[in-house]
Amino acid sequence: MAGALAAGQGRQGLDRHGGDPIRTWRPRPLRAIHTCETTELSYRTMIWISRFDGDEVAARQRAAADGPLHGRVFAVKDNIDVAGLPTTAACPALEGRVATRSATAVRLLEAAGSVPLGKTNMDQFATGLVGTRSPYGACHSVFSDEHVSGGSSSGSAVAVAAGLVPLALGTDTAGSGRVPAAFNGIVGLKPTRGLVSTAGVLPACRSLDCVTAFTRTVAEAATALDILAVFDPADPWSRPAPPRPPAHVAARPRVIGVPDGPLDLDPEHAVAWKAAVEHAARLGPVVPVPVEDFLAAAALLYGGPWLAERWAGFGALLDAAGPHADPTVRAVVTPGRDITGAEVFAGLDRLAALRRTTEPVWLDIDALLLPTTPGHPRLADVAAEPVVVNARLGQYTNFVNLLDLCAVAVPAGFRADGLPFGVQLIGPAFADHALLDLAARWTGEAAAAADPAGTTLLAVAGAHLSGLPLNGELVRLGAALEFRARTAAGYRLYRLPGPGVPRPGLVDTGDGPAGGIAVEVWRLPQHAVGALLGTVPAPLGMGRVRLDDGTEVLGFLAEAHRVRDATDVSSAGGWRHAAG
Repeated sequence: MAGALAAGQGRQGLDRHGGDPIRTWRPRPLRAIHTCETTELSYRTMIWISRFDGDEVAARQRAAADGPLHGRVFAVKDNIDVAGLPTTAACPALEGRVATRSATAVRLLEAAGSVPLGKTNMDQFATGLVGTRSPYGACHSVFSDEHVSGGSSSGSAVAVAAGLVPLALGTDTAGSGRVPAAFNGIVGLKPTRGLVSTAGVLPACRSLDCVTAFTRTVAEAATALDILAVFDPADPWSRPAPPRPPAHVAARPRVIGVPDGPLDLDPEHAVAWKAAVEHAARLGPVVPVPVEDFLAAAALLYGGPWLAERWAGFGALLDAAGPHADPTVRAVVTPGRDITGAEVFAGLDRLAALRRTTEPVWLDIDALLLPTTPGHPRLADVAAEPVVVNARLGQYTNFVNLLDLCAVAVPAGFRADGLPFGVQLIGPAFADHALLDLAARWTGEAAAAADPAGTTLLAVAGAHLSGLPLNGELVRLGAALEFRARTAAGYRLYRLPGPGVPRPGLVDTGDGPAGGIAVEVWRLPQHAVGALLGTVPAPLGMGRVRLDDGTEVLGFLAEAHRVRDATDVSSAGGWRHAAG
């Protein structure tokens, strides 16, 4: 089984969909797991650091609580406490540290009826994206025994991809819940920071750490999030989910941002990325966006003061002499010992500036689409240049936690050499459920939802857009952003003369830009339509607006004969970029 597969060939129990090459493959049914014996497949010998006895697991399954996961087993990354098993973070010096109480995330899954099977291998102290920095052995991809599994949550991802468990917990500071998902053809959910408790997790970089979920489908990931997203007073970094998503988060995300320039990608990845962007265009509008500041933030994780936080978390163990510490992890983290307070605050200031420059992106798009990694290295590549290869893997993942974003990694077909290719959908904080809805559409799992009774969809193109002066009128009337879209071709946008808040006029002239005009479609109670109409001055009124997908919704329109003295700003593509 050496090497990658020939193009189009499935591996290790995973079957591909026909038709659209981006649609995820369907996993075969899970193995009936009552024992944990090693199989003939080499990667399975590297999955586990510790496990419960098979008979004990079976007994726990029989006694499991009733719930949505009744009797199902799950795996746990070995930096997360499971009562009765040691928590080593892949450091043999910690093998005597047996947990007496499970982490909050583990206890929530158990309360839902699931049973922990064991603790999985990982890059030591969750410092790495390759899956090779472990004295317990290196995992490899289930698709190739020559290519890395990804890390640091290597064993958890491989356990799901191999069909041993339907769900595994990992952690993600720099991409550890997404990179191994991409390299093994599964789903990796990285929630908003603080949404899932990290109590009972041995920290890597505590202010950034997230507990993540690996699953075979987006639906399973959504179920896991529903169970895990509970505010935990025992975790000082825990944050309660808001009662409703932020106003700029669409309930039905459609508009996907893609980088407006070239990316650093290996040739095989570049071909697969082009197909992924084409697939995104079949789901809704695709908008080019600048990503330089996102990538600049990514460089801060290991090029800035956050190394000091890693040193504070586990540096004493690395400082001690002995073979227990992975030499690459020690070399990477030890410089954190010498970072000064002034450097920490300079880094925080730089991050705040980058956060401010990237925030406006989320007013134009629902999700940012990026490759999860720039390539898929071989084990030999990592051995030759362990720091350089690992650092390159994080350039599209490192920024997500630093900028307080959420993400979900999803399969995106196969490369020509048979290795899986993965992408990540990234959104603003607390857009987790909306992002999962978009991910389900990406994989073909989504079913059409019925429109709530007693509501109306309304397209807005100007001052009522989220973040603009009149958006509060919509929110006060109980409206919520449903989705972003563009009009059908043929509409023009005008800046209307007059005092007060600048307003646009959207007119169906028949000769507008082929790409349409950017709009937001809000869902509001039907009784609120009349109240809103009463606030709209002439020459604006309401009529039917055709969208880029061929549907029609109610929207603000201007009378064509009343815009003769107005300025045509259609070339801006939307009011947000024309209003200034």
